[in-house]
Amino acid sequence: MPMSDVELDIGGMTCASCANRVERKLNKLPGVEASVNYATEKARVRAPEGVSAEQLIATVESAGYTAELPAPPVAESAGEGAPASDGLAELRQRLIVSAALTVPVVLLSMIPALQFTNWQWLTLTLAAPVAVWGAWPFHRAAFVNARHGAATMDTLVSVGVLAALAWSLYALFFGTAGMPGMHMTFSLLAEPGSGAGEIYLEVAAAVTVFILGGRYIEARTKRQSGAAMRALLELGAKDAMVLRDGVEVSVAVTALTPGDVFVVRPGEKIATDGLVTDGASAVDMSMLTGESVPVEIGPGDRVVGSTVNVGGRLIVEVTRVGADTELARLGRLVEDAQTGKAEVQRLADRVSAIFVPVVIVLSLLTLGAWLFFGGSVEAAFTAAVATLIIACPCALGLATPTALLVGTGRGSQLGILIRGPQTLESTRRVDTIVLDKTGTVTTGRMELLDAVAADGESVAEIVAVAAAVESGSEHPIGRAIVTAGQAKGDLPEAASFVSHQGQGVTAAVGGRAVAVGRADWLERDWALPLPAPLRESFDDAEAAGNTAVVVGWDGAVRGILIVGDSIKPTSAEAIARFRRLGLTPVLLTGDNAGAAATVAASVGITDVRAGVTPAGKLAAIQSLQAAGHVVAMVGDGVNDAAALAAADLGIAMGAGTDAAIAASDLTVMSGDLLVVADAIRLARRTLSTIKGNLFWAFAYNTAAIPVAMLGLLNPLLAGAAMAFSSVFVVTNSLRLRGFR
Repeated sequence: MPMSDVELDIGGMTCASCANRVERKLNKLPGVEASVNYATEKARVRAPEGVSAEQLIATVESAGYTAELPAPPVAESAGEGAPASDGLAELRQRLIVSAALTVPVVLLSMIPALQFTNWQWLTLTLAAPVAVWGAWPFHRAAFVNARHGAATMDTLVSVGVLAALAWSLYALFFGTAGMPGMHMTFSLLAEPGSGAGEIYLEVAAAVTVFILGGRYIEARTKRQSGAAMRALLELGAKDAMVLRDGVEVSVAVTALTPGDVFVVRPGEKIATDGLVTDGASAVDMSMLTGESVPVEIGPGDRVVGSTVNVGGRLIVEVTRVGADTELARLGRLVEDAQTGKAEVQRLADRVSAIFVPVVIVLSLLTLGAWLFFGGSVEAAFTAAVATLIIACPCALGLATPTALLVGTGRGSQLGILIRGPQTLESTRRVDTIVLDKTGTVTTGRMELLDAVAADGESVAEIVAVAAAVESGSEHPIGRAIVTAGQAKGDLPEAASFVSHQGQGVTAAVGGRAVAVGRADWLERDWALPLPAPLRESFDDAEAAGNTAVVVGWDGAVRGILIVGDSIKPTSAEAIARFRRLGLTPVLLTGDNAGAAATVAASVGITDVRAGVTPAGKLAAIQSLQAAGHVVAMVGDGVNDAAALAAADLGIAMGAGTDAAIAASDLTVMSGDLLVVADAIRLARRTLSTIKGNLFWAFAYNTAAIPVAMLGLLNPLLAGAAMAFSSVFVVTNSLRLRGFR
């Protein structure tokens, strides 16, 4: 049966269990295969032709959520983030106001010395807005879930807050808690008949603030999920100089159509995919291919939009625009990899589907049992409220965000950025680390690696003369030679500079006509053959993937200059550390086999895969995963973005492109490969802390709920125990500040 792919934007999801509910609802439709990503708030649906998008939207809405077809991903909309920003600002405002009102409520309720006459009415005035307005997102979500027969963490938060508020109102208006001179006291046992003399406003307010804080941290992290696609779109040029009747006219890239002809000057981005009709230049393709050496192009060669022209003037005929370009195709690779990547649900969300209704049922059973066995209404309600309050999932809600907050804060001090809790779970199981070459293992910059002089010649003179000639060139290889020459001293004067596109340059230096360029060009056009003693060095350099530039004057070749991408000084030690962490390194690059093999041998990597396209990198990651490996990918370019998104753990170097950083799980801001090992260690330590927090939260509930049901726990003490569980979680998380 013919199938079609549909993408939907999903709204109203508040936890991972919401995404699961939408996914299950869609998959119940005949022939439909749906995958819902909570982080990106998108659903990728594969449906038979008979199932329309309207039917899919209606199915999502029947589950209590909203759905719509996504807007076209045009570059102009890349910066539009007002709704997300407004939602985050509203949540932050709700958190700040609620926290400001809650602090005096907690102090007054927990410190008897502060309890002045009629203090309880002040706490009601302060706590009521928090329990109603502050907790409104939880109340609203709980109501929506209840309409569809479901219960989530929002349900338990809402019920706990409302129960504490309702009992406090009862105690104040119908019990003895509203009497002047009332004081709160602690007691391990819930004394019969004493329930109407106690209020639990601090519990209602504190639970709200704690959970709002966790929700705010989560929202900030989730807001980054769509950054990869926006970063890719922003890489493209915004304008192009189109030739119309021989006149250059500036137009928006979005207005280009196949057949248009535009001009690209040196240093400018190529507006869109096209075919060179006139001119010759070098194009920096490293952003898309990972190759460190610019590619020489001329008439008849194809160019890719968003790459940079680093040489001469080009005239290009448009062949592909919009969604058909290479940049757009790469963007789809990133999006597909992110959508297909399994989102690991937090343990609290997984258990909530069972935990929440069980706690509510236990609370109701407690109320009924106390009444059935002759207990007073006040004692029965006190025990039921204590059961709800002691099981309130504040510690569960804080277990992940507090450890993540402290861990990421310590990481930022070390130049390590951790995207979210899913990242931490990935680090524990990683056994293979795939490394891009250019900009990751190597510096990503062209440098003069070596100079070899012919017999009787001076290396210093060859470098100085070649640098003087190249000082008029804009080519990256020429700039590398100039930089090396300037580092050794002042350069001699050069005159009559001429650039021979794609071949080399000539100039007069000290009365000598000097040529610097390709070996075959010097031999063909200048009758300067490469001497046999230099041939071996030349061939070795080319075999290693470097560029050998020949220098000649006065009828003879004087030497060769070897230019290439140098290895970072810390790369070899970093590879050794990866092995000590139990990781197998793999080198994956778009460069040629010679360059890749040379770099791999220098740093101690045995598994090398060269000449790989961006799609090939993604396929390589997927093949390793299919072989049973859990893969981390380290890269820095747009060409790495899809592989970074598809890997179980994506690690971007901070000196790389925004697209690579946005698609990654970890970012190493220093660009030092040694710090990647520290990042993995920190992530694993943070995950261990989160698991410890969750264990305490569940163990605490398991032990305390039976005590509360038996009426042996004063609800006020239950609130204090709940608060202590949160303090324990936060304190345990703060230990991460000592990570070295």
